[in-house]
Amino acid sequence: MSKEADFLTIKENGQHELVIKKSRFIATLARVQDEEEARDFIAATSKKYHDATHNTYAYTLGINDDRVKSSDNGEPAGTAGVPELKTLQLMGLKNVAVVVTRYFGGIKLGAGGLIRAYSSSVSEAAEAIGIVKRVKQQELIFSIPYNRYDKVDHFLKEKEVFVDGTEYGVNITISIYLDLDQIDPFISDLTELLNGEPDLIKGDQRYNEIPVKSGEKRF
Repeated sequence: MSKEADFLTIKENGQHELVIKKSRFIATLARVQDEEEARDFIAATSKKYHDATHNTYAYTLGINDDRVKSSDNGEPAGTAGVPELKTLQLMGLKNVAVVVTRYFGGIKLGAGGLIRAYSSSVSEAAEAIGIVKRVKQQELIFSIPYNRYDKVDHFLKEKEVFVDGTEYGVNITISIYLDLDQIDPFISDLTELLNGEPDLIKGDQRYNEIPVKSGEKRF
């Protein structure tokens, strides 16, 4: 994956369980950087649930889904691993591996039912764990008088700006991070708020992970 690319991924490794017609579907998701890490995660999860009826899996690596793989692990062909992979891709998630463990409950779901069950297991697990957008941002550092702090603090919260730090000296110095395309509009709005251009410098650029709310436009 290019280090210069913004992308979506899960917030952290995690797990979520569904029960569908008495069958348990346990979706375990992990962030992975390469195929070796993905294979190790799949092997460890499958070993943990060695007594399960099936341990199906999928993973996608790279900004353009450069390396993908899936397995039905004994389920009818195309009813488990492929739907899991397609769900990761439809959600726009990158560098993620998933193992969906099934404990059969005695009621057959049919091909369509299995596809829906495995797809839902992945999507609900990802949303429950949380999705983040990894995006390149610019640090801006500016100083304001104490009597302007409340107004600026309200402004930053209203804009949902990430505040990295606040220092209190002769003036208050605030460090924030913005997406690259937000910088000019932000400076313009802040200048208008303060009735004059603030004492502002640009710091480093870095990648930050921004939480994405369910249903929110992601790119």
